[in-house]
Amino acid sequence: MFDSIISADGLTPLSAVLCTVSSLGLGLLAALLYRLGNKRASRSMMITLIVLPALVQAVIMLVNGSVGAGIAVMGAFNLVRFRSAPGSARDICYIFYTMCIGIAAGMGYLGFAVLIAVCVGAVLAVLSFIPCFRNAAKKKLLRITIPENLDYTGIFDDIFKEYLSGAELVQVKTTAMGTLFDLRYEITEKDASREKEMIDKLRARNGNLTISIGNLPENCDTL
Repeated sequence: MFDSIISADGLTPLSAVLCTVSSLGLGLLAALLYRLGNKRASRSMMITLIVLPALVQAVIMLVNGSVGAGIAVMGAFNLVRFRSAPGSARDICYIFYTMCIGIAAGMGYLGFAVLIAVCVGAVLAVLSFIPCFRNAAKKKLLRITIPENLDYTGIFDDIFKEYLSGAELVQVKTTAMGTLFDLRYEITEKDASREKEMIDKLRARNGNLTISIGNLPENCDTL
């Protein structure tokens, strides 16, 4: 079951087709698992997870023990790495997951590739539904603009205490030629239905300047 389907004589059209079809099928399984554990999964990430095992498998088949080809491929992967934006810890985990599938398929060990896909995929699926491995409360990003003559140190603490269970000032920067401050907080709301009420009180405090609340970037939990 765990023997390679690639014979000692080399790659045959049949073995190449079987490996490619298996890589694409297992990549589709990985993409579905990623979508299951991430309701905001991007379309581009899912397409990448489907195609990546087949691409890695093709690279492994092309290298086929050649040291020179292996070094060239490593250099190409490094260029791709440094031109890519950092992803979240979950995204990177799934990328390594699909790469392992592709490597196993590229060496002809289809049984082992299926084993990796099923066992590791089952663990990822189970962990995504266990409460202790999920965020206990959803954090949001609160941005408040204030005039430069307003001291922002603790100015909103009483409002935050009333409406939020947690608030942390993560960034302060000047804007509008230094006449305004842009404050960014990571917040956890006690009751999302009172969000407008909180914004109204913040507007009265910051002179009715811009206030926005949104989801934290997905890549905030980078490795």
